[in-house]
Amino acid sequence: MEQPMRFFPIGIQDFEELRSRNCVYVDKTELLYNLVKSNRTCFLNRPRRFGKSLMVSTLRAYFESKKHLFAGLAMEKLEKDWTVHEVFHISFATSKYPGDGVESLHEILSLHVSKWEEKYGRDEKETTFGGRFGGVIQRAYEQSGQQVVVLIDEYDSPILSAIGADQETKRTNMRSILRDFFSLLKESGKYIRFLFFTGITKFSQLSVFSELNHLDNISMLPSYSAICGISETELLTQFKPDIAALAAENDETYDEACAHLKQLYDGYHFCEKSEDVYNPFSIINVLKNKRYGNYWYSTATPTFLIELLKEQDVIPTALEGSQAFIDDFDTAVETLTDPIPVLYQSGYLTIKDYDGGLYTLGYPNEEVRLGFVRSLAPSVTGRSERENSVNIIAMKNALDAGDIDTCMKRMSAFVAGIPYEAKSDNESRAEVIFYIIFTLLGQAVQTQVPTAIGRSDVVVKNRKYIYVFEIKVHGTAADALEQIERQRYTAAYEADPRPVVRIGVQYDAPTRTITEWRVERNIIGAKQ
Repeated sequence: MEQPMRFFPIGIQDFEELRSRNCVYVDKTELLYNLVKSNRTCFLNRPRRFGKSLMVSTLRAYFESKKHLFAGLAMEKLEKDWTVHEVFHISFATSKYPGDGVESLHEILSLHVSKWEEKYGRDEKETTFGGRFGGVIQRAYEQSGQQVVVLIDEYDSPILSAIGADQETKRTNMRSILRDFFSLLKESGKYIRFLFFTGITKFSQLSVFSELNHLDNISMLPSYSAICGISETELLTQFKPDIAALAAENDETYDEACAHLKQLYDGYHFCEKSEDVYNPFSIINVLKNKRYGNYWYSTATPTFLIELLKEQDVIPTALEGSQAFIDDFDTAVETLTDPIPVLYQSGYLTIKDYDGGLYTLGYPNEEVRLGFVRSLAPSVTGRSERENSVNIIAMKNALDAGDIDTCMKRMSAFVAGIPYEAKSDNESRAEVIFYIIFTLLGQAVQTQVPTAIGRSDVVVKNRKYIYVFEIKVHGTAADALEQIERQRYTAAYEADPRPVVRIGVQYDAPTRTITEWRVERNIIGAKQ
């Protein structure tokens, strides 16, 4: 029997529009019901395109008592007293904030406040945006007899538009305007039923929040770990027909499609006891298009983040397995010297393990890891992404065929062409280059892989082979190959049906090139 057509809400962040069009909706309303019944002032941070704006829109529909929109959802049964509240809703993600940002930010605030004043009036003594906002809140309460609701979506967009050592003046302007605007919210507390902020980042020292130190941060609470995104349970129970259609389109079994989705889009954990959460933007796109792709990374990577990483010379291999305490996630943006907090909050790292207050982080999935490496590769290789791709295709074909000789010849030429300033003469830089190259090849790659008596430099896995590399700067390819065998770096793969290929590599420090490699016990390369 043919399945009825399903309408996926691509680009729809308004709850009323989504429900009116009968789009697919993952029901989060029980979590929202618990949130509004147990809290009055909250903050939630989640990455871009993770459903924050839709969640805020859903809260707006709930507080405006649009009961018909919740038909068939958990909220319909849970809520017995539908009360209409005036909702003051602002999204700061609607502008690019060019130049010093002041004009754009003033325009957003003026449009909203002026609209509210048309309905509730204005006191001429209220001259600042914050004062006018506070006055509107009080008059709305007095005229309606009900406390109001304030929903601030993507509060940090203006500030994140000004990340960089040369944009301190713009950051100061953004902070000052926002601090003024939010300053009246705390003293307006008796008029407010529910106050909710969302954003990507939460910095405790950021003076924007100095007037709002009473906000409850629910971002890392287990009970709200799946309030945004699609949990594994939700994916496997609510999207079965869509996964089946995806599998059929891509010549996969249903189980293979589930594994493919997990590899590419799963892996987000927002606390130590988090559910497995999939990236909602990527899932909705891949199920609608029936085609796998890097949907989230290609549209959600902010320029400020890539520039920050380049400024601090962050290398991809250093991020996998990085560690942090909970206070490390809460650092002032203007004094940011460690990129880990913003990488976690932006969705490029996630919690992999937790032990005694210490969080171990890593890339959540292959979509993020590949996209991240692609973004940083030009700064390491000195070539554009297009130039990298030409070499990558030839290397991938050789590696898939098990032709390590051709792959290494291509890699040697590739590495030799990296500009002097983009290279270093140590093994760690060589590992980074190998990591980037094999990631661009679409291979599962790890560096510094722990074994019983050591760490192998690089391990690459594809469907047919496992490649174990040892790199020597102060030594020969023969020394490297002997170390693989002596320290039994391949022992962990003995039960794997795939052939294991051992490669010893000499990375020459003076010339900064791959000068020799040995595969098993056969010498191949420049020194024949």
